[in-house]
Amino acid sequence: MEGKQLKRLMVGMALTATLATAVTLGFGSIGENQEKAYAATVTYKVTASKLNVRSGAGTTYGIIGSVVKGQTLSVMSKSGSWYKINYNGRTGYVSSDYVQSSGTTTPPAESTTYIVTASTLNVRSGAGTSYASIGSVTKGQKLSVVSKSGSWYKINYNGRTGYVSSDYVQSSGTTTAPTTPPAESTTYTVTASTLNVRSGAGTSYASIGSVTKGQKLSVVSKSGDWYKINYNGRTGYVSSDYVQVSATASPKLVVDSFKTLGNAQQVILVTADNYDTKSAKIQTFEKVDGNWKQVLTANGVLGQKGFSLSKKEGDMESPTGKYTIGTAFGRYENPGTKLPYRKITSNDVWVDDSKSSLYNTWQQKPANGRWASAENMDIPAYDYGFVINYNESRTPGKGSAIFFHVGTNYTAGCTATSKEQVVSILRWLNPEKKPVIIQSPVSELDKY
Repeated sequence: MEGKQLKRLMVGMALTATLATAVTLGFGSIGENQEKAYAATVTYKVTASKLNVRSGAGTTYGIIGSVVKGQTLSVMSKSGSWYKINYNGRTGYVSSDYVQSSGTTTPPAESTTYIVTASTLNVRSGAGTSYASIGSVTKGQKLSVVSKSGSWYKINYNGRTGYVSSDYVQSSGTTTAPTTPPAESTTYTVTASTLNVRSGAGTSYASIGSVTKGQKLSVVSKSGDWYKINYNGRTGYVSSDYVQVSATASPKLVVDSFKTLGNAQQVILVTADNYDTKSAKIQTFEKVDGNWKQVLTANGVLGQKGFSLSKKEGDMESPTGKYTIGTAFGRYENPGTKLPYRKITSNDVWVDDSKSSLYNTWQQKPANGRWASAENMDIPAYDYGFVINYNESRTPGKGSAIFFHVGTNYTAGCTATSKEQVVSILRWLNPEKKPVIIQSPVSELDKY
């Protein structure tokens, strides 16, 4: 009887050892699920005498406790150089510099939350401001980001695909999930004759198939040295050592086709769908290392009656054309522009009397018979702005006081946008880069 019991005990120990080996190597159902596998296969132990546990992934976050040397940690994910852990039933973070891991995989990167920072942000049908707006999102709204294409995020928007400018989206790591989306404009091509596709991010995971040289891959994200891919309708992983990555050509910008820019290295482009609309789109571009880059896009407004091909004094229309940029101005101190800046006083006016020798110039009251009419400059619309150098010859009746200034409804012939955007553009403008402003209906951009 004692011999049989000993035999049963030895068999039980052997089965236990076999099961432990299977778990360690990632076999069976555990090996098909990366998130479960890393928890089972990797041990995380503290190497520092005492290691602070913080409320967030950085030393600026508050300390919520500590762990000691040799202590085993329950790691949920990784965010940069920090591990997210379960600490006494709550979430904490420890520096990965003081944690030793052993096993085959690493925890998944902590995912990113994408939040809108602009008051209203257009959602477009493609990755660029030249694409039509299909709707909008508002400040604080969380976005479902699929991938990134240049400076644009591809998102799920009301059940369809949309794009938003990454300039107005703030990202921050929050929960366990795959890493940040790969660039949409990247092509992934297999370089090995045959490359195994595995069920997890490591060679210890079972092969679920293979891909061949030259085959294009649909990459979801990257985990260490492994790409997570869509493989025949299921999730797979391939070694990045045998995949070639190449970015496809970026889409051309509208300014790339302009032939009248001369030595201008900064362009403000103001466009409208037609001549009769007061709504405009404002874009800024800058030439960097010989290539045009888009800097900003914003909504704006024109004259109450839209654009004019041949402007006249008092017609409530904004002139089309290409113009240089003059003096910056405002009712407050210089906001940081490199343009010549003039602070408005209560006596400042812009002469709009076509019969005056001072027509279309900035002057100061009193008139003393020098003009019969002039526009007051000390108004909220001119909190900040700059002069568009229109009608520099001061041809009587052709139009005066054409500015880029603050406004969201309509103007008497100027171009306007929010104060925030005006200040942003003022700070960006650099007279050494010969900036110009182009105003045109979209259908006539081929003139430039």
